[in-house]
Amino acid sequence: MAWCTDFRNVAGASRAWVVISGAVDVANSDPLAEEYADAHLRPLMPVAGIDLGGTKLAVAAFSDDGDMLHRESVPLAGRTGSAVGELIAAQIATLVSDHGCDAAGVCIPGLYRSTRGTVWAPNIPGWDDYPLLAELTAAIGPNRHIAIDSDRAACILGETWRGAARGARDAIFLTVGTGIGAGILSGGRIIRGHGDVAGAIGWLALDRPFASRFVHHGCFEDQASGPGVVRVALDLIADDPNYNGPLLAITLVNAAHIFDAHAHGDSIALKVIDNAVELWGMAAANLVSLFNPEMIVFGGGVFGPAIQFLDRIKAEAKRWAQPIAIDQVRFVESELGVDAGLYGAGYLALSAMEQS
Repeated sequence: MAWCTDFRNVAGASRAWVVISGAVDVANSDPLAEEYADAHLRPLMPVAGIDLGGTKLAVAAFSDDGDMLHRESVPLAGRTGSAVGELIAAQIATLVSDHGCDAAGVCIPGLYRSTRGTVWAPNIPGWDDYPLLAELTAAIGPNRHIAIDSDRAACILGETWRGAARGARDAIFLTVGTGIGAGILSGGRIIRGHGDVAGAIGWLALDRPFASRFVHHGCFEDQASGPGVVRVALDLIADDPNYNGPLLAITLVNAAHIFDAHAHGDSIALKVIDNAVELWGMAAANLVSLFNPEMIVFGGGVFGPAIQFLDRIKAEAKRWAQPIAIDQVRFVESELGVDAGLYGAGYLALSAMEQS
């Protein structure tokens, strides 16, 4: 039987030791890894990754080196509160049964309060301070390793493990979809903050004057998220009695309609996207000046169609950012797409198993 240990920093570099008949073959070895090899021998075991969204669960089994062995999507079907926790537990149990997973990582669209093992997820009713860690541990058993984190942290972990930022120690995942967030890796460690709120950049103050609606989702998110670009478009339409473009004929405008109208030269859509590009560039500039990353990875449902504007976003950021830092950073598209958080959840599971 082959036994293996991976010494991974959080940025995704790995070194593997395989013991066969008592002999150690060191791949990419270094003195620190050799010193601890004997203490970290373990069998190669799959792990489970769970990515909770607002309407569905993405679940997967991963091999030790990050190959996705199985993936499926499970609708929440209107579940709230404890029913969502029970669904997550059931899916992990299935992955344990079907694939022999020895650990599970779960990423959630909100905050994980690590000191209490509870989660806040505003789009899951009843999850204001939900005891998810205790529930999963009770359902799956104390011998299975469980790790939970925010989706933004999971996304940067996924990209540094198997995606566009592989091997980076200073990188940021900027996700723009229904909301806006940033997973921040600095010096090989996730920045979490005093109350695990770090990275909630939808609340970046990028415009004046203050508007009361900023309280609910932040100034940046108000204008430059998926729903945000729709809000801006509808405000502009209301202020322009002469507008007679295609957006008027749509009953429920969404972000995809804005991008489509932009491609056809619609005057309102052009203004909306120009405003969003400016805000995305300003936000990226602030992140560059604060954290001096080597890379910002853009992802989420809006990037997607907005990835075509990445050069414009970089040019806008260059106007605002610290000049040395902006010349050191690359702006890149996510390689993992919608699965960035799922891969990050898998990495969380591996890390929990190794740290034990």
